[in-house]
Amino acid sequence: MPLNDKDKDNARRSKTKTLPMSKKLLRIIGRTNGEFKLIGEGDKILVGLSGGKDSLALVHALKHIQRHAPFHFEFEACTISYGMPQEQYNSLGEHCKKYEIKHTVYETNIFDVSQDAIRENSSFCSYFSRMRRGALYSFAEEHGFNKVALGHHFDDTVESFFMNMFYNGSMRALAPIYKTSRGFHLIRPLIQARESQLLAFAEDNKLELIGDEACPAMLKEVKMPHARASTKAWLAEIESKNKDAFKMFRASFKHIHDDTFLDPTRWHRDDIVD
Repeated sequence: MPLNDKDKDNARRSKTKTLPMSKKLLRIIGRTNGEFKLIGEGDKILVGLSGGKDSLALVHALKHIQRHAPFHFEFEACTISYGMPQEQYNSLGEHCKKYEIKHTVYETNIFDVSQDAIRENSSFCSYFSRMRRGALYSFAEEHGFNKVALGHHFDDTVESFFMNMFYNGSMRALAPIYKTSRGFHLIRPLIQARESQLLAFAEDNKLELIGDEACPAMLKEVKMPHARASTKAWLAEIESKNKDAFKMFRASFKHIHDDTFLDPTRWHRDDIVD
């Protein structure tokens, strides 16, 4: 008896190659997707794949969602090449091939451009991050993606919140989803997962990770970033003294009383007549 379309689809999903991922982590990612409606029927998603633990966890999380979700979407991975000497992503490409993840290395001249754009002993993180994001967006535009997915986790958004407060004088975190100026949405499916969970996924599966050696700054005389490192250390100290600190951060991010701050535009007053 021939299979109907639903049976064919279930058979295809059952053959999908995936790496084991903890049920707790999958629940968090699934709950995040349901809560913020990040991925839906018919989406075409581009994943920024650096080869670090976060982005590798993201592509495999999407494989699990693809296998079990009651809706259909497609995704592929893109690695931005800075154009550095001896830069190569062969092992990352082989990994994606093994797990049937379509993968493209997008060649750029970011490293050459940076020779004139960044002065000696200047900060580099924001520059390379901005250039890499722009290249990823360009690839997404060129190939018709309606969403771009990044591997930011909950530790990232807490760190960003306090860095913005301490160094920029603003209260700002990382949104689970927002519409970019290019017209597509950026999504962060791992935004409620802890960094330790993603590290455990990489270690449990013995993944070959790409780290700082792929950063262009390693070939330049620039100041190493201190703000994120010091903020991360400060938060680790807080959590060592209060194991529920990040639970409280998560609750705080969902219970915002913005009319209690020193911004009159957020107040609702009935004692003033315009």
